[in-house]
Amino acid sequence: MKAAEIRKLSTEEIEARLDEARHELMNLRFQKVTGELVDTNSLRRTRRLIARYLTILRERELEEEGNE
Repeated sequence: MKAAEIRKLSTEEIEARLDEARHELMNLRFQKVTGELVDTNSLRRTRRLIARYLTILRERELEEEGNE
């Protein structure tokens, strides 16, 4: 998901998707340890997606602070 697409979502939706992505990352890590993970690039994609979510949430937080 691109950053522009994420910015269109509400803050609550982003937080929900962030929780899902973190859960997915945990599952991918378990799969890697047990040798079941086939697509190792999925770890990298998921970490970057989490970073995008966190970045956009931080942007919104700073924007709110600036408006006060």
